[in-house]
Amino acid sequence: MLVLGFGNPGRGDDGLGPLLVEQLEERVDADVTLLTTMQLQPEHIFDLDHHEQVLLVDAGLNTPAPFAFEPLQPCHDSCAFSHALSPWTLLAVYRDTLKKTSPPAHLLTIRGQNFELGESLSPQAHEHLCQALSFVESWLANARVVAG
Repeated sequence: MLVLGFGNPGRGDDGLGPLLVEQLEERVDADVTLLTTMQLQPEHIFDLDHHEQVLLVDAGLNTPAPFAFEPLQPCHDSCAFSHALSPWTLLAVYRDTLKKTSPPAHLLTIRGQNFELGESLSPQAHEHLCQALSFVESWLANARVVAG
């Protein structure tokens, strides 16, 4: 299992993905790989490789509160740049570069309120983070039971 949180902690609630991963560090077993990054890049395909499941975690402004959880399918989109990728494009780059099917992946988008540079985490985002953390812990436990 891989949990990859992405976002910019220097932009208030945009750091929800990395914050969730940091809070998971002492709560998950060694068989779960935890990573954080500012943005998804083509090189992250190698982080996905050899994992049975992948969970990408991000923040969203127009996301339903407290969070949205959805399966991901590979798809090239207009958000693809040479230095930053959408979650869907990351899976498509994985498929196209490594010539194999990407591991099953989901996107957890946590509702944020404040994305201004230099701001701290908003109270609403903190509440949504706590709910998302509880959900992820249950999801990881269930995923292990299904896989095991």
